[in-house]
Amino acid sequence: MNKPETRIQQRNRAAIMSAGLEVFSQFGLRGSTLDQIAEAAGLSKPNLLYYFRSKDAIYTALLEKLLETWLDPLLKLDPQGDPIQEVLGYVRRKLTMSKEYPRESRLFANEILLGAPHIAEHLSKDLRALVTEKAVVIREWEAAGKIAPVDPYHLIFSIWSTTQHYADFDVQVRAVLGGIDPFDDAMKYLDTLFRRMLTPPKA
Repeated sequence: MNKPETRIQQRNRAAIMSAGLEVFSQFGLRGSTLDQIAEAAGLSKPNLLYYFRSKDAIYTALLEKLLETWLDPLLKLDPQGDPIQEVLGYVRRKLTMSKEYPRESRLFANEILLGAPHIAEHLSKDLRALVTEKAVVIREWEAAGKIAPVDPYHLIFSIWSTTQHYADFDVQVRAVLGGIDPFDDAMKYLDTLFRRMLTPPKA
């Protein structure tokens, strides 16, 4: 049985994870080195290797932790809540994540673009199961006439693309807007977009 980590060990592990996130989000997995991560963490390379046996081990640990964070906003979609407000709440949570966790979003996007070699199993099991579960909820809302007809999977894909865009393409967005923070206006726009899409037509 492994002994609990000391506070120093916990702090060092957290420093390595934070440094890994910073380095990987800038240079990607292939362009990053253990030396860069160790330097960013303020540790020697041998000390880093005490906690993680390789660069891939740090990268995988980051992605697994990130996937848990990424699933949480969808987990909070409440089948008993007001359907339109629940979807808009999900949009708001995803947009907030793009604002507060841009490095994490870019790291996740880069992994997907590479074919998800480190988290493919999680995507095909954990993510697929959750999305399928919430798709059933959305179909039930539609069948009850509470929302307009919509493909639940493509609705969720649309939410991902319209919210994560602001993190993954932050430089482009801010260049077009002249450096203006896009998030307040983005939420107003997305609220209108999805509200109009989901509001049932009047009889």
